[in-house]
Amino acid sequence: MKTNETARPDPQRRHALQLALGLGALAMPGLALAVAPRVQVWKGPACGCCTDWIRHLQAQGFQVDVTEGGNTQARQRLGIPLALGSCHTALVGGYALEGHVPAREIRRLLQERPQALGLAVPAMPLGSPGMDGPAYGARKDPYEVLLLLKDGSTRVYQNYP
Repeated sequence: MKTNETARPDPQRRHALQLALGLGALAMPGLALAVAPRVQVWKGPACGCCTDWIRHLQAQGFQVDVTEGGNTQARQRLGIPLALGSCHTALVGGYALEGHVPAREIRRLLQERPQALGLAVPAMPLGSPGMDGPAYGARKDPYEVLLLLKDGSTRVYQNYP
């Protein structure tokens, strides 16, 4: 028999509904980016520009886990050719990152999800994230962010003039 009392929500039912909504959000690509992407970085222990790149990612909302050392081994393990090498290697969302890749292009990569190994900014171009501090005198050299395809070839993903 029903009464006029206000029904109280069942806490277990509410928790199950919250869990289902959360899992549904992860299945939707646009909403998945609302969760801070986690980036695993391998870098040299004394590398200042790597640390600056990590700060760039953190300022853009990425969660970063850093391993001091192992950059060369990570690059080999992830299939990044030595010719595209830089001072740090990273992994995010199943994609390899080599060098000073801007956060903007990482977000684009995670949204578009191309069939690729990842992104690379070969060498250490001045003006790229991490290579843009006061020590470099505001110098900005043009550079390209390369999409590294699974067959080992590359194509330009973004130009930075």
